Amino acid sequence: MVDASPRAAAKAIDAMRRGWPIAIQAEGEDALPLLAVETADPAALDAFAPAGRYSVLISSGRAATLKLTNQLAAADPERPVVVAPAPWLDFDTARALADPALDLATPLKGPFRTEKIDRPNAALAAIRLARIAGLLPAFVLDGIDPEVTIAPEAIARHQDARAFRLATRARLPVEGAEDAEIVAFRSPDSADEHVALLIGQPDGRPPLVRLHSECLTGDVLGSLKCDCGPQLRAAIAAIRAHGWGILLYLRQEGRGIGLVNKLRAYRLQDQGYDTVDANTRLGFAVDAREFGVAARMLALLGQRQVRLLTNNPAKVAGLEAAGIAVAERVPHRLPANPHNERYLATKRDRTGHQL
Repeated sequence: MVDASPRAAAKAIDAMRRGWPIAIQAEGEDALPLLAVETADPAALDAFAPAGRYSVLISSGRAATLKLTNQLAAADPERPVVVAPAPWLDFDTARALADPALDLATPLKGPFRTEKIDRPNAALAAIRLARIAGLLPAFVLDGIDPEVTIAPEAIARHQDARAFRLATRARLPVEGAEDAEIVAFRSPDSADEHVALLIGQPDGRPPLVRLHSECLTGDVLGSLKCDCGPQLRAAIAAIRAHGWGILLYLRQEGRGIGLVNKLRAYRLQDQGYDTVDANTRLGFAVDAREFGVAARMLALLGQRQVRLLTNNPAKVAGLEAAGIAVAERVPHRLPANPHNERYLATKRDRTGHQL
């Protein structure tokens, strides 16, 4: 039975993180049973696929890294790729297919043959669900006894910005803005909780707004690999100097791929890949963030027009697509350091940041 309840995706995410199988059933397709490779173990794999033969679903980006996209069944860059069963496709090989950090340590045996995807909508939904769960986008397919069966629409509802509500607010003096107020937002169907820091008082002008995606390593630990920590502090100072504005702190770690996957990307960067190639080798989009939640937060705060403090045109486009007018893009430039020079150059040259 397909679970179409608002909390179906949350149930599936919980099952995946525990190493339990799930299934996704799209309209007009048979159910697609799935076992997330990252959280599985040999015993779970044997229980899921007792016949000992199974195929593996990976993202198109990961397939390109593995040189599989020259095969006809894997040539569509908009679709995930199914690696066909083979005698050498055991648990360790499935893990190596999933995790690019193992590429140098675990040369793949192969050869691998791809299969045509017969349930494409469910396969796409599975890749998206893995990202939301913070897991590597790789699954063993077509086993038995899924814990829950959900529809792709449940995954879309799980991230529906319209479900977010203002939960609470309180005065919060912060360094650089002692008159700040913090406002928390959450959805009943998602564990993510986003916050807004309101600085100063409305004065009739559009607020100066900064969309800041969570960065534990930069914001809290002082990482020099990125510019997130300095950007956060500089944004508070800029809003204070403007007189009033809002900093939205969005729970979109690692450009939307999650903390663990971001650290995997760091490991790939240590092997010489830039931040763009690291994300795609992991099987994710270059930037998986979406800014509908930010627009929803601003609307709930009564702000429909803003001055946006950003170097990223995608943030302007994302807000405007969600109904927030951007009266002006205000540059947010900070000096580089020896550890993040390449990172900043990649943002400029490959992701369109206007640094």
